[in-house]
Amino acid sequence: MIIGVRSNVKEDNPASLGIRAQSLSVFAYVSVYVMVKVFQAADATDLVTELRRSFDDGVTRGYEWRVTQLKKLLLICDNHEPEIVSALHDDLGKPELESSVYEVALLRNSINLAVKQLKDWMAPDKVAKTSLTTFPASAEIVYEPLGVVLVISAWNYPFLLSIDPVIGAISAGNAVVLKPSELAPASSSLLAKLLEQYLDSSAVRVVEGAVTETTLLLEQKWDKIFYTGSSRIGRIIMMAAAKHLTPVVLELGGKSPVVIDSDTNLKITAKRIIAGKWGCNNGQACISPDYILTTKEFSPKVIDALKQELEAFYGKNPMESKDMSRIVNSNHFDRLSKMLEEKEVSDKIVYGGQKNRDKLKIAPTILVDVPLDSQIMSEEIFGPLLPIITLNNLEECFDVIRSRPKPLAAYLFTQNQKLKERFALTVSAGGIVVNDIAVHLAVPTLPFGGVGESGMGSYHGKFSFDAFSHKKAVLYKSFIGDAAIRYPPYSTGKLRLLKALVNSNILEIFRVILGLS
Repeated sequence: MIIGVRSNVKEDNPASLGIRAQSLSVFAYVSVYVMVKVFQAADATDLVTELRRSFDDGVTRGYEWRVTQLKKLLLICDNHEPEIVSALHDDLGKPELESSVYEVALLRNSINLAVKQLKDWMAPDKVAKTSLTTFPASAEIVYEPLGVVLVISAWNYPFLLSIDPVIGAISAGNAVVLKPSELAPASSSLLAKLLEQYLDSSAVRVVEGAVTETTLLLEQKWDKIFYTGSSRIGRIIMMAAAKHLTPVVLELGGKSPVVIDSDTNLKITAKRIIAGKWGCNNGQACISPDYILTTKEFSPKVIDALKQELEAFYGKNPMESKDMSRIVNSNHFDRLSKMLEEKEVSDKIVYGGQKNRDKLKIAPTILVDVPLDSQIMSEEIFGPLLPIITLNNLEECFDVIRSRPKPLAAYLFTQNQKLKERFALTVSAGGIVVNDIAVHLAVPTLPFGGVGESGMGSYHGKFSFDAFSHKKAVLYKSFIGDAAIRYPPYSTGKLRLLKALVNSNILEIFRVILGLS
């Protein structure tokens, strides 16, 4: 028999194009062939055409459609949390707490906020004041959906980073295609199943697959592309978008620094760094602390505090802890191992370093004063390794951070108010958190996004709605008060009066009218 299924296989596996299952019984020998339907260029074109037809027909524009889809997303979270937790464990070995709190609960908050605020978000913004040149007139800003948008999500938080942008796209009234990451196959499959089951398929679709499928999607003309992932792929996304002048939001990453001042509560500092590093997908997060900057004098105390709290959190053998995610796959395991094994790096380990490739486990690892030109300090780590760079004085931290590409996040631990203010004003990063790690992610009234090489555009809360909306300027002009001075034939008097009007110079207007200018 022939069975059509979604393509969710890597391009480099020829056997995935046909799967043969054989079974032998007393009565018969049965051969079953399962054919995987390959996503082709015509499929991508047809998909966009169908969604654009729905958008042009006005399916997605109304409040009722938008709020209905949002409530169905909420039903997915409410009815299928155990399945989501299970898929995340299959893909990443995530503990239940991380899955339930950092993915499902955060999604619930995003959806509830959108449902509650949607009417206000959709309402035009009245412009309080227009210019003298347009008097009498009124004006407003209308939030217009962009059209058909593409969301390409990441593997490290496969539900949160897939559905959160979709919330914004739907809230703004767009038709949307979601492309989940093939590196989290259980989550990708579940997302495809649930969104097909709950949402309006005439306007919301999921395409599973790997490089081939993503490439075919990027060849289409979209009204916006929202991508979460690495800067390397982000550049490819931008090149593809440029062909059609398609705007993009790029949620990338970078090397997010943590600066620790000696004037800090060191015990709480250590706990919060551990929670934000190893307690968030074992360092596999875009806003994970990437390296620590502190003084040579204070660094021994920082190391001791981290060691003590790591043992309290994960025990004497963290490789056996069930409260920490595993590395996503062998490729990423090998990448991290290569960082650790680099010359002049491996001997800088002061804690951890244990590895098990079969189980895709790497213990929390702390290193001190690795070379600044080493791979571990040149690339985003995205894993459980944490270098500490020591400085002669904390003032040097500003030069170190400034010498590198702008990070997605920057963290400071201090009780010094002047240092807090200076850090917030002078360090350029997507976001800054003082005395904690990554918690700004959970504040919907703050924009979340990068700057420079860490990304462009932002989302969360109303910012998600704005990311998928066009702010359309609308001016309503009356036929009353039509002035002859704007029409030919021109004269010196008309020129003077128009200049005064454009400059809103009331005194000059009266001077021209009275013939005094």
